[in-house]
Amino acid sequence: MRKLRLLPLLAATYFMVSGGPYDLEDVIGYAGYGYALLILTVLPFFWSFPTALMLGELAAAIPDEGGFYAWVRRALGPFWGFQEAWLSLSSSVFDMAIYPTTFVLYLQRIAPSLTVGHRAIALELLVVAAAVFWNLRGAAAVGEGSLKLWFFAISPYVALVGIAVYIGLRVTHGGGHSIGGVFGTGHASLARPANLPFSTAILVAMWNYMGWDNATTIANEVDNPQRDYPRVILLAAVMVMLTYLIPVAAVAWAGIPSSRFTTGAWVDAAGLLGGAALAFTVVLAGSLDDFGTFSNLTLSYTRLPHALAEDGLLPRVFTKRLKNGAPWVAVIACGICWALALGFTFERLITIDLVLWGLSIILEYIALVVLRHKEPNLHRPFRIPGPNWVPILLAAAPTALTVYAIYAARDEHVAGVPAAVFALGIAVLGVPLYLIAKRSRHTA
Repeated sequence: MRKLRLLPLLAATYFMVSGGPYDLEDVIGYAGYGYALLILTVLPFFWSFPTALMLGELAAAIPDEGGFYAWVRRALGPFWGFQEAWLSLSSSVFDMAIYPTTFVLYLQRIAPSLTVGHRAIALELLVVAAAVFWNLRGAAAVGEGSLKLWFFAISPYVALVGIAVYIGLRVTHGGGHSIGGVFGTGHASLARPANLPFSTAILVAMWNYMGWDNATTIANEVDNPQRDYPRVILLAAVMVMLTYLIPVAAVAWAGIPSSRFTTGAWVDAAGLLGGAALAFTVVLAGSLDDFGTFSNLTLSYTRLPHALAEDGLLPRVFTKRLKNGAPWVAVIACGICWALALGFTFERLITIDLVLWGLSIILEYIALVVLRHKEPNLHRPFRIPGPNWVPILLAAAPTALTVYAIYAARDEHVAGVPAAVFALGIAVLGVPLYLIAKRSRHTA
């Protein structure tokens, strides 16, 4: 079985978290350029980097299949291990529905007739089916292919940033107008737009900076997990931050008003800056980005049912693998579940996803702290510097942000109830499901 090496693992991790500046548009539209840049600069230090450090230590110390499920189970026992897996799998239902949705939103910018009614659903289902097929070829195929996809997905933004900087410099030195004079003679305003919920910008930014633990579920399919995981997670955190900041700063410099930014608006920005050809490449690259992210998250999430089945908490059929290592039953079953979740709005999906994923991250921090005391002699190739209270300090900001996400989502509703309450209800379902799984294991 071919295993993932350093660069393919980096590409897979990058796609599991980001893939590019796609889906950032609502951060700009709701916060304005000044606050968007502030959020995207500051948030990683309270949300991404503490989590990356935590994951680096645990992934290097316990490179087991199932990643975070294995850590929590080892630290806190099978009940909490199951809750960790349930939180991640249930959040995946809503997380994975986002990417086919944004795939269609991007395509809508240049071919609206292809995205009307049942055609939109057909396209979304096609994304799911293609990702499932690719994952059946194995982890190495997905990781190596993702490295190539990354270059395609990010390349239009190199041109977009270059043109935007050129226009911005001409405006600065009095040699031209912003975007050919369409929007006046100065750079775009950095002020926050009035009458728009600022919390939406923060929630969307948090969502764009989440997912760091996903790559850890495939540890037994990585060539040298103890060496590579700490490097990859920390390097990806820096790459994602720069990927977001540079294009946002560039379009602000060029003078495109932040009010034009809604989901998919990078296509409009590319059209204004470089014409129809650049707009088309952004649509194509955005579609590839959504497909790449969906495929790599399929790689991650489908290892959880396999790990649960190995521990007797799911039917043994989920342990079946192909010769290339792909857990084919889990891949197909998860693909069907994700297809059934298509249809929610972008903002509702983000809210539910954030709450469930945030709770799972809190459990991972608890596992880190418990293992520091429970297994002080555990070999840790990478260890967070400082005494044992440092991980507790690192956990404070992500925990507070998760609580904020629950509070900020109070006005979003799903099935007639607040989205945060809906998400917490899903989280609580993990308790009876564990009891059922445990009873089934004993009676099997």
